[in-house]
Amino acid sequence: MPTKTKIIEPKKNAKNVLIATVGADKKAPKPKKVNLEYRVKSYFKYDSQLKKQFYVISIFTVKEFSSLNYEISVDVKKNKKNIDIHLLGLNTRQNFYMQARTASCDLFFEDLYGEHIVSIIKQDGNTNQFVIDYNIFKKEIKLKEFILPKKTKSTTFSDVEIITNLFTFKGE
Repeated sequence: MPTKTKIIEPKKNAKNVLIATVGADKKAPKPKKVNLEYRVKSYFKYDSQLKKQFYVISIFTVKEFSSLNYEISVDVKKNKKNIDIHLLGLNTRQNFYMQARTASCDLFFEDLYGEHIVSIIKQDGNTNQFVIDYNIFKKEIKLKEFILPKKTKSTTFSDVEIITNLFTFKGE
């Protein structure tokens, strides 16, 4: 049976026209669930021993591991305005104290200023990209945009957060 569309006339002074579908034999597709695997966090960190200001990108798994402590193994390639972070897998940490925790990796950069495209790339090629604006002079980091590449069938597997309460600077 073909689908018929019926227009329901609005009442006087109504702004919207309601459209109802009559005799539809197919259900509307359900929205896809977002299956987050990683959380990306960014902040400023001043190392008083090295006397250097760092821009930190931390990656955490959403899953907690209870039997072993893991760290995320990554390969990082940085160009002028692009940072490609390839997720290679998990490695066990040498730690005598076991506790339930997520796997993580902290990446320290010295020279990030302006907008950068941060690409998180899984082993299967699935890619999530974030445009992050770093401004050390204003002491702020802004998330500008989340991008799913159109060339591939990428799905959202990560999110990003700016952690302002972890910001540390020289003299503070």
